[in-house]
Amino acid sequence: MPSDSTSPNLLLPSSHFLGCPLSESKGCTMAEDHNAKDTLKPLVFRLHESVPKVVREVLMERGWSEFDEQEQDKSDWNLYWRNTPFHVTDHHNIKPWQRLNHYPETVKITRKDYLARNLKRMKGIYGSALYKFSPVAFIMPNDYVKFIAEYSKERQSQGRKSSYWICKPVNLSRGRGILIFQDIKDLIYDCVVIVQKYISNPLLISGYKWDLRLYVCVTSFCPLTIYTYEEGLVRFATEKFDLSSLDNVYAHLTNTSINKFGPSYKKDKVGIGRGCKWTFSKCRSYLCSRGVDDLLLWQRINNIVTLTLLAITPSVPLTHNCFELFGFDILIDDKFKPWLLEVNCSPALRLDCSIDATVKKGLLHDVIELLNYKQIDTLRQNKMARTKSSCASKQQQTECTTASPVQSLLEVAGRSFSKEAIVTRKAARAHPRKTLTSQLRERMNMPKPCFPSRAASNSKPILGTLHHVPVPGQDTQWLPTELCKNKLSIPPYFLTDQDKRPFPRIGDFVLIFPFNDAALQASRNGIDVKGIIQEIHKLMNEQLSRGIQKVKEKKDYLTIQKCL
Repeated sequence: MPSDSTSPNLLLPSSHFLGCPLSESKGCTMAEDHNAKDTLKPLVFRLHESVPKVVREVLMERGWSEFDEQEQDKSDWNLYWRNTPFHVTDHHNIKPWQRLNHYPETVKITRKDYLARNLKRMKGIYGSALYKFSPVAFIMPNDYVKFIAEYSKERQSQGRKSSYWICKPVNLSRGRGILIFQDIKDLIYDCVVIVQKYISNPLLISGYKWDLRLYVCVTSFCPLTIYTYEEGLVRFATEKFDLSSLDNVYAHLTNTSINKFGPSYKKDKVGIGRGCKWTFSKCRSYLCSRGVDDLLLWQRINNIVTLTLLAITPSVPLTHNCFELFGFDILIDDKFKPWLLEVNCSPALRLDCSIDATVKKGLLHDVIELLNYKQIDTLRQNKMARTKSSCASKQQQTECTTASPVQSLLEVAGRSFSKEAIVTRKAARAHPRKTLTSQLRERMNMPKPCFPSRAASNSKPILGTLHHVPVPGQDTQWLPTELCKNKLSIPPYFLTDQDKRPFPRIGDFVLIFPFNDAALQASRNGIDVKGIIQEIHKLMNEQLSRGIQKVKEKKDYLTIQKCL
């Protein structure tokens, strides 16, 4: 939401430790770093066929040209945007002037069952106090017995009102296949689903249920760098909330893909207006007009974003020159507690109304600004000084050779692999590919099987979710995330040239992590999740103290006013 002089900047981190004024509207882009003799060319974008047309429109507005596969070299592009994950080879062959709009393996929070498992794991490690922002969840059919136990326990508790439950297919989006129920006899499913406590006390506006679509951009997982977009979408159900009609999707679901077909979508609804969307700005104004100080609410939402991303940060493979745009769906209950509903990969960019055009076009423009292209990137060729990749020891330094930036970033970093792992992989490729049957037979006949070396076993292949079929004899393994500790020969695009810190603000994107020097250091040399959690604990305690102090001051003020 565009900042103004009368309202606080709600998405700002608690400490402006970066020393750069947050009033700057844009970051450094297209820096003057090329020789005068070089002829500038337009930046080039490459789109997958399923990408919404608004992405092309915004890039064309900015003077970009579209990649022509027939006329241009295969590496003659700057930005590759697609709605599905990239192949392993796309990440391995990335060039210094290129950006990809996905990190690998972020499906661990964007698929509903994976998100539930990872949040449950983090809750078990770091305590339920931090991770109580996600409703209780059961993954069916695996957790059916656990769900029955919880369901029966609640039904048998005297004086306790039965809970409502919501059932969602784990791999579907746009509200498809969702079921809300109170009686277990109504639970029917024919695929893997997640069953969660349904939040039956949402904060209503004029009787209508609503939630927030918050846009989050991660420019790096190592070091972890998170931006939230100040303007977003408030999505409304188009019929009034009613627990007596659980099958009415227009009263209980806020998905635009469903509500735009509802009978009340085009009607002028009291307090809401036509359609089913507001901007964050309008929602803030509405809450402010009713005396709500929502600063603490937004701080809690920022904490939810950071804690959710921390659940997968250590497991995301080292891949540079990428970014990921997430859509976090947040519901606010009537006690002003924010709940995480789900995380969306490739959030919808289709323009269904004028509010979509305002928010999403501005979002895309600022995403491009966040990628921090420099004029040298328009050349799309080897124009940088030759450098050497860092080596872990003197012996490795003697083996390192001068690396050209035309080489992929991962090729440069990959030289820190041990010889043992390389020899093991070569030996493995020398043997015929084993089938599942042959592997089982081998295990049966060998009581004491020989396990591969630790170095080789640590290099895990990418998950099948990246739709990449390994070719025999082709190395498709991800580099271990420990390589984050090694310095790459090409500086990351998301850091300032002066102090090598993330930009505090780019357009309407505001940096929420790292939020102080300690958090920055904890994420810099390999992710120290425990250290970051400790800093978040401190931050939350400070936020809570400030919130309590504000409430006390407000009560004192009202008491004085009554006495006058």
